Amino acid sequence: MKGSKDEVRRLSRALVDLADRIRPCGVCGNFSEDDVCGICANPKRDHTLVCVVEEAFEVGAIERAGHFGGVFHVLGGRLSPLDGIGPEELNIASLLQRITDAADPVREVIVATNASVEGEATAVYLEQRLRPFEVRITRLARGIPVGSDLEYVDGTTIAEAISGRREM
Repeated sequence: MKGSKDEVRRLSRALVDLADRIRPCGVCGNFSEDDVCGICANPKRDHTLVCVVEEAFEVGAIERAGHFGGVFHVLGGRLSPLDGIGPEELNIASLLQRITDAADPVREVIVATNASVEGEATAVYLEQRLRPFEVRITRLARGIPVGSDLEYVDGTTIAEAISGRREM
């Protein structure tokens, strides 16, 4: 509010322009200015590896890590019966259609929903729906964050880390 009225007007026009240009990708549901986002359109990406996330902004978080070369599928939320959000309100049907119609058969689906009650329920539901397709279904690992001290980590996180331990 310290800026001039012209700056405020420029910002408001930019927001309106953004809202007019950005839409969901027709393949994955990610934010895009085109009908198909840059990730889905990229032939160098592994289209047989699909990472399912709850919201489009989570695509950016995974991309910034720089270790995932597959493609994404955005659900547009998570199951939450108390909020009236069931499978029909999420982008699940298009995920199933995508698996059956893919030019390159999907070999693995990484379920990257959040570690909340709703995220876990969504992951279990997705596993049940994906199982008949005979694709590999994996879940993001969970555990102790790098650089943290055990004495400050909550019990649930430690339990997840212990149950998800791997051979050295």
